[in-house]
Amino acid sequence: MEQLLHLDKELFVFLNGLGSKPFDHFWLIITKQLNWTPYFVVLLVILQKKIGWKNLGIVLLFIAGLITFTDQVTNLFKNGFQRLRPCNTLDILDVIRVVKHSDTFSFFSGHAANSTASMTFIFLLLRNYYKYAFVVFAFPLIFAYSRIYLGLHFPLDILSGYVFGMLSGLFFYKLYEVFMRKYPKYSIDF
Repeated sequence: MEQLLHLDKELFVFLNGLGSKPFDHFWLIITKQLNWTPYFVVLLVILQKKIGWKNLGIVLLFIAGLITFTDQVTNLFKNGFQRLRPCNTLDILDVIRVVKHSDTFSFFSGHAANSTASMTFIFLLLRNYYKYAFVVFAFPLIFAYSRIYLGLHFPLDILSGYVFGMLSGLFFYKLYEVFMRKYPKYSIDF
């Protein structure tokens, strides 16, 4: 385990070191959820055209539950493991770029978990309609990388968040399918 954490730090130092001052503001914009609003609006329009207004409301309730679940479990992990963020890790502070600082814990990334969970759920909804539905995963990849760039998460935090997010998104999608089968008046083709 110690070797894995050492490799994680080395990979972080490399990835974080790829950044440069002229791009810092760009990545600070990328890391804010609110700045992704146009992306989410486009996804909502696409979903509404395929599943209708009534079903969209149900989907939004499931996504709200999914994000709440993912966020709370992430907080349990962070408080349980209490891994320091890179920006607070003394043995690498002199070799990394800290663009943004946070005093909360690092493992695992809530940004990675929440974004991957919601995009997994949306991908599973859209995959039968769009050949390139996998493009929705560009959001969590870019969004979570911003956390490494800014000095807020180690790669293992991000990867663990991705895995947890995918599993959570899949689980909530299965719950959604069960709900839609139980209440067919809201149903779409699966």
